[in-house]
Amino acid sequence: MAHEPLVTIAMPAFNEERYIEACIASVQAQDYPADRIEILIADGRSTDRTREILADLAKIDPRIKVVDNPERLQAPGLNRLVREARGDIIVRMDVHCEYAPTYVRACVETLERTGADNVGGAQRARARTAFQKALCAALDSPAGVGGARYRSADAEGPADTVFLGAFRRRVFEKVGLWDPNAITNEDAELNQRLIDSGGQVYLSKDIEVHYYPRDSFKKLAQQYFKYGSGRARTLLKHGRFLNLRPMIPFFTVVGGAALLALPPLWPVAPLAFASYALVTGAEAVRVGRKAGATAIPTVWAIFPVLHAAHGIGFAAGLWRYLRNPDWTDPERLPPAPATRLRVV
Repeated sequence: MAHEPLVTIAMPAFNEERYIEACIASVQAQDYPADRIEILIADGRSTDRTREILADLAKIDPRIKVVDNPERLQAPGLNRLVREARGDIIVRMDVHCEYAPTYVRACVETLERTGADNVGGAQRARARTAFQKALCAALDSPAGVGGARYRSADAEGPADTVFLGAFRRRVFEKVGLWDPNAITNEDAELNQRLIDSGGQVYLSKDIEVHYYPRDSFKKLAQQYFKYGSGRARTLLKHGRFLNLRPMIPFFTVVGGAALLALPPLWPVAPLAFASYALVTGAEAVRVGRKAGATAIPTVWAIFPVLHAAHGIGFAAGLWRYLRNPDWTDPERLPPAPATRLRVV
């Protein structure tokens, strides 16, 4: 490119004293011209040393600016960053990730090459612990994530969503910002609005970023319960999904509950549960071998946790948001920004 566009790194944070320095260092190590990057962090009023660390880093690197995020959630924090941004391109980052030195350049070049409105890479998982190794194997399986394209490091082309994302600024002027009331699923919801408006989301194998998944069954179940609830909220808000993949765990949970609760189905229940166990067991052997034979039982146990937590979370989300559709409650929306950007 003859002229590199100005890029704004948009990064929400809360109590990230263990990770923030390494994350900022990975931004500073990008091979994109340093004078064409600004680094904005929306801090959710951290109670640890996050702000102190950022203040020290800003003394050394004036590109770093901290924006207050009293709501603490990622979506309103990202919205504040977009309003503060000077860049023509907004690159959304997460503190708990490791970025290839080519990450920003690959985002910018993919936007230019494809003409897409939002581009991103695959959600590549990386492990530190034995549990994380097993979880990485499970997340590589269609049985774990339903064959989501954004989980494949080899996938290339239009997609319904991507991990994180890099946006042309004008996208937010067209479709609005992240939903400020979204607790989870804010990226997929924004991408759905973008695609519904005629825009394009593009998945590129050249955009490389790694993240570390949860490190225990409890944390994993809590995460996927929230994911399910967020997916239900998106469905109720828009009336449809771009595909049926998010509904599969919910249907699985409903089917399992029906087999247990309805006496006419009791004769087939043992066969159904045995079939589920055999299918997930065979898949655990297939994908778990990469992490070692000892990981296979853990992979096998992870599958029902993923499915049940997401499915139950989806049901809980339907119940919650049918009673209180907070996306229509003006009292919960922040004041409209004094720019052309509108909050959705």
